[in-house]
Amino acid sequence: MTIERTLSIIKPDAVAKNVIGQIYSRFENAGLKIIAANMAYLSRSDAEKFYVIHKNQPFFKDLIEFMILGPLMIQVLEGDDAIAKNRRLMGATDPKKAETGTIRADFAVSIDANAIHGSDSQETAATEIAFFFPEINVYSQRNVSSGTF
Repeated sequence: MTIERTLSIIKPDAVAKNVIGQIYSRFENAGLKIIAANMAYLSRSDAEKFYVIHKNQPFFKDLIEFMILGPLMIQVLEGDDAIAKNRRLMGATDPKKAETGTIRADFAVSIDANAIHGSDSQETAATEIAFFFPEINVYSQRNVSSGTF
């Protein structure tokens, strides 16, 4: 297995439902460590920069409007195969197609208000993490559990 980092964003709909702790428990129970976290509001400009890859998609405008509705909880997760593990925890983008017990099946209401974002590859994760967190604000816990600092 490979230790990886991935970006996760709990979106405004899930923050408004007050389920941050429940989602964090799922990360931790799956063996993912939260090594950086920040609650923030995205400006329109920052949302557009973050989702620039979707700029030419028909859903881009609605995505941006949704992401600036309220606060987000943004975190970096670390662990064995963190990207794939997090994507399994999230479930399908459309909560109607998400497996029972996934974050989207339990907390999302639509394909637009789908509770959570997660990086889809190592390259995307590196870019997304850097967008929100300078390296100095990301704290690996790899050596803490072994007592070696």
